Amino acid sequence: MFYPDDPRELAASVARYMASAVPAGGAVPKAIVAPHAGYVYSGAIAGRAYATVKAAADRISRVILLGPAHRVAFDGLAAPDADAFQTPLGQVKIDRAAIHAVADLPQLVQRDDAHREEHSLEVHLPFLQEMLGDFALVPLVVGRASEAEVAQVLDRLWGGDETLIVISTDLSHYEDYATAQRMDSATAAAIEELRTDGIRQPQACGRIPVCGLMTTAKKRGMTVERLDLKNSGDTAGSKDRVVGYGAWAFHDAATASDTEIITRHRAEILRVAGASIKHGLAKGKPPAVDVKSFARDLQPRRATFVTLKKDGKLRGCIGTVTAHRPFIEDIVHNAYAAAFRDHRFAPLQADEASSTRVSVSLLGIPQAMCFADEADFRGQLRPHRDGLIIRDGDKRAVFLPQVWEDLPDPATFLSHLKRKAGLAEDHWSDRFEAWRFSSTATDKITPEVK
Repeated sequence: MFYPDDPRELAASVARYMASAVPAGGAVPKAIVAPHAGYVYSGAIAGRAYATVKAAADRISRVILLGPAHRVAFDGLAAPDADAFQTPLGQVKIDRAAIHAVADLPQLVQRDDAHREEHSLEVHLPFLQEMLGDFALVPLVVGRASEAEVAQVLDRLWGGDETLIVISTDLSHYEDYATAQRMDSATAAAIEELRTDGIRQPQACGRIPVCGLMTTAKKRGMTVERLDLKNSGDTAGSKDRVVGYGAWAFHDAATASDTEIITRHRAEILRVAGASIKHGLAKGKPPAVDVKSFARDLQPRRATFVTLKKDGKLRGCIGTVTAHRPFIEDIVHNAYAAAFRDHRFAPLQADEASSTRVSVSLLGIPQAMCFADEADFRGQLRPHRDGLIIRDGDKRAVFLPQVWEDLPDPATFLSHLKRKAGLAEDHWSDRFEAWRFSSTATDKITPEVK
């Protein structure tokens, strides 16, 4: 009832939902929150969440999956007695050892009937199968329980990098479109601020598992990133009575802010970017990178842009908005590309190198924006603060926050970005999407005095 029963069609639809998402940059989240409706309604929103985890598929071997009970009333959190679950994509083995490790908790019960017809967990399995392949699952249906009881179970099963936590919930149910938007916006704010008292049962069917995650996240100093927020009126249904859907990523406490990283390693970052350009002039290709020889801050996957200016004018700018390789390696490749592969400019010549200024920007995680129309969208823009990604169908473009220096008016900023994407300046459609992101640039950091 919720997804295709043909294996090839199911695998293709799941892959399509994840491929259409813009993966977040930076670290892979420890936990995600995603919806559990029929795929035609919420599959794309779930895909946003799973796209953020895909980069860590080779190390995630266990998934803790919690969702609310819809079919059976019971007290506590229910684990199954089964050794495996099966979908059209094959079997998913149950981590019996992990379930045994929490079996002494009074809130943990064993009930196959709680799982037999429960969709809140089942609809996530094909996403996990398509993304991870072989993994062990700890599936827990949450009945009448407290958020503290859920948090206690999560803390016990938390694990390390090998463990992903997935919380399943939909948001408002069967309200009119405008009411749903107001309710879901309030729920989203509460989740992002880790305010468990800001969510009531009508706001989210999975309120208890979500609040359990929020409880332990607050204790651990985690941060929350909104990935998407829509309802069935936006995806595949009427706007008369809608169901809300949201996706969030929960990240472990950062060891250093982007500003701290750029301040600490500014000289090395600029040296490496310059060396890549010099190597390109001599060899016609970027240099090889021994990632492990660099500081630990420069090794995680991050998204960067390298900008070249000559006599105060742009001479090249190339980068990535999605983190897919180590920070220092991304700088090397983007510096080479900015000098020699930016189609707007001729390749940099040796006699220009000494007069060309290099700046490196470290991008934050893109945040999905939600808006009712173009006026609402434009009103949400924050000049001199937001970088912006826009997409409509196969048209896409990005501006760094530095572009605000030349285009300080939001309307002008947006019209130029649309033109860059190949869209008309007055273009607008129901498919229009946008993400905002922060950026920390080396030319905005005062060099350390030594």
